[in-house]
Amino acid sequence: MQQRIDYMKSGRGVYEAMLAIEKYLHQSGLDPKLRHLIEVRASQINGCAYCIDMHWKDARALGETEQRLYGLDAWEESPYYTERERAVLAWTEAVTNVRDGHVRDEVFEELKKYFNEREIADLTLAVGQINVWNRLAIAARAIPGLYQPARPQEVKKSA
Repeated sequence: MQQRIDYMKSGRGVYEAMLAIEKYLHQSGLDPKLRHLIEVRASQINGCAYCIDMHWKDARALGETEQRLYGLDAWEESPYYTERERAVLAWTEAVTNVRDGHVRDEVFEELKKYFNEREIADLTLAVGQINVWNRLAIAARAIPGLYQPARPQEVKKSA
């Protein structure tokens, strides 16, 4: 497979717009580990190999366990997620799969038990953001396997 588009070269404005949203999300206070669960799960749903590879590696670099990442595709039947994480994963699936029906009230009500409205807005943006990244990567035929996560000391400097 050959990559079709290099957004850093040919679509620099697209890439910079996406990075501006990433910067906002990074500063929003959302737990980075929770964001990676969102990113891996949405990428699994969308079949984006590049983003699965990237966010799996980033999650592992932040200390996420192999067991929880392997179980993510079947999170509803897996005992290793908190109720808070389950609410976020249900929200991720509902927002990602809007073609299956709009986000059900019960999914929103469960999320409200753990997050305030600003946090829900940020979570929704995070889900939307990874969905856009998935579509950009899939359209560009981004090649999975090449991404390397920042070393922990580099992550701390950028935070």
